[in-house]
Amino acid sequence: MKTITVEDLKVIEETIAQCKECFIGIIDKNGLPYVVPMCFGYQNGILYLHSAPGGFLIESVERNPAICITFSTPSSLVYQHPDVACSYRMKASSVVCRGKVEFVEDDNLSEKSRILDLLMKQYSEKAFTYAEPALRNVKVWKVQVNDFSCKKFGVHHPNSTKYDPNVDDISISFE
Repeated sequence: MKTITVEDLKVIEETIAQCKECFIGIIDKNGLPYVVPMCFGYQNGILYLHSAPGGFLIESVERNPAICITFSTPSSLVYQHPDVACSYRMKASSVVCRGKVEFVEDDNLSEKSRILDLLMKQYSEKAFTYAEPALRNVKVWKVQVNDFSCKKFGVHHPNSTKYDPNVDDISISFE
């Protein structure tokens, strides 16, 4: 099995759309790595996040707005041969992107509302409304992605003697 690098933006965006959370990596205000899961929205090369309006995370990002955002699709264990340990892999896709955080300011409540709708669209087709106090009490993040990298893991190697492109990988489910 092998890992495939994906450069097609459409495939990268399809991978992001399959995810329900992302993991953001920042350098905290003490200069240490800090990773936290977050809900997100994505549109046209821009990732949107939201959080409380203050605290440790916001202070850290205000100090250093550079951010790394990682997505991973649900994984399953696959193998090419059940008796060969090194043929076992996790089958999944991941996307890593980098950019800088800009915060949408409180005086732009219509933009905050639009972005929150975009975030909620990742999780629900339902339409929402937001009270002005709620819009003022949320920190909305905007990250123009500078670069994407995407990989698919656990893909059958085409030179495998058992490879058949018309048959799915043998998978083990933990459900």
